[in-house]
Amino acid sequence: MTDNFSDQFIRLSMTFADCRRLQSPKQYLDSTVIGFIPTSYRSTPASTDMPIAVIYNAGRALDETSDAIDHVNVLKGKWNEESKFDQEKDKTQFRDYDAACDRVKKFYKEQHEKQTVEFNIKARVEFNSKKRARMGVWEAMEMLNTLVDESDPDTNLSQIEHLLQTAEAIRRDGKPEWMQVTGLVHDLGKLLSMFGSQGQWDVVGDTFVVGCKFSEKIIYPHTFEGNPDSQDVVYSTKYGIYEPHCGLDNVMLSWGHDEYLYHVLKDQSTLPEEALAMIRYHSFYPWHREGAYTHLMNEKDQKSLEAVQAFNPYDLYSKSDGSCDPAKLRPYYEGLIAKFFPTVLDW
Repeated sequence: MTDNFSDQFIRLSMTFADCRRLQSPKQYLDSTVIGFIPTSYRSTPASTDMPIAVIYNAGRALDETSDAIDHVNVLKGKWNEESKFDQEKDKTQFRDYDAACDRVKKFYKEQHEKQTVEFNIKARVEFNSKKRARMGVWEAMEMLNTLVDESDPDTNLSQIEHLLQTAEAIRRDGKPEWMQVTGLVHDLGKLLSMFGSQGQWDVVGDTFVVGCKFSEKIIYPHTFEGNPDSQDVVYSTKYGIYEPHCGLDNVMLSWGHDEYLYHVLKDQSTLPEEALAMIRYHSFYPWHREGAYTHLMNEKDQKSLEAVQAFNPYDLYSKSDGSCDPAKLRPYYEGLIAKFFPTVLDW
């Protein structure tokens, strides 16, 4: 895994003194280096430890939470005119989080309290210092499928079916192969739940920027009162540790399956920038649905926004489509996988 991410933060011009509040700054920051990730961490030998077991009950709970979040994420809006598959679908419901179930409300309270700058630095240090597995894309899809307990009567679709439904909806609309395969892999970051995540709060859910004031356009904004960064003299300001229009490539998004998969694939695939944006930002609802963080955007981000908005309906509305036959579709999608990914990837 390359060190591009930490290099981006070195260019942010944030000194050790400016950071001001990390609980144990020597653990995370080198006072002689401008940036987030110290040299000592970057040189940590890669671990080859592999997960030896899948906890099915935890996986089922994660899937139930993810599905509950997706349920309230269905919203009406102006979709890309080229999207055809969803034209007859009922889009009258929108993001009514006041009526969301207690599971969703508890989830977001925990996520909003625990997604701090300090945690996000740790998550990225750990990402850059470990190899969790080596496997191909289809193998990863099959591994992700174990998150669903197929004996659970409350679970109708497996993870692999959702991926195939998304890809098939994109395919039926005649979108290019790179977008089809993006739909196929977009949720593979949920493998984090098998790779030592601390809970569901650092795997699924809407994402947002950390290191500056939490936007009022994030759902349940009042729950950030329990996040220590909300009281910090730097992190609680509009720009925080960032510069105006620095670009989303140069900010930290809350750690989860989108951000994880983006960093896995950006150097291990030939996917275009639009595809990587779809993967990284598809849960970034405060930005692509609510218009937050425009003060941090640059010209590139506008193109990314258009790509994510084009992808979004396929992710949301394809779940109501008929089930897919993985065995029947596998030859076609393995052909696409071979065009954009190596045989084996580092996870």
